[in-house]
Amino acid sequence: MEKATGREREKPESKEAWFEKIMDDYGDRLTKFSYNYTRDWNLAEDIVQDVFITCYKEYENIDKIVSFKAWIFRITINRCKDLIKSSIFKRFIPNSDLLTRKKSLELSPEMSIMKSSEEEFLSTCVLVLPVKYREVITLYYYEELSIEEISEILKINKNTIKTRLSRARLKLKVLMERWR
Repeated sequence: MEKATGREREKPESKEAWFEKIMDDYGDRLTKFSYNYTRDWNLAEDIVQDVFITCYKEYENIDKIVSFKAWIFRITINRCKDLIKSSIFKRFIPNSDLLTRKKSLELSPEMSIMKSSEEEFLSTCVLVLPVKYREVITLYYYEELSIEEISEILKINKNTIKTRLSRARLKLKVLMERWR
């Protein structure tokens, strides 16, 4: 488990300096992570803003947090799941063309362009996976968290994380072979 570093653990001279630092350190990462849930960049940015507001409000209690990285990712996951459960998300997102593209076996023009770059192609394939597989793939490979850290963040048994990683890899392999 990643322990908070001295920079994260100790309160800087000001709340604003600390806040700017966490925004710099986690802003892009959390937005990309949120995008994996929502598949909408604007919603992902809104979620991250909400997470940062929570961080700002919790500044006085920050020294009680054992692993800041796990804590901030857990908050982000909870906000994403809350949004997905909300009626607004259910009303608008299912009618988008993203789900149509997901179910289509043929590549859309957008997918064809993205396929040209291996990294973008892999990212696209990851986005097609169900959320439970996307989150473990993202945390393990993109955020480079250990199985133990992922287990703590998601509040899921370590063996379940290993199983989901294995199944996600298989699903990615099938997706990548199908679209090639």
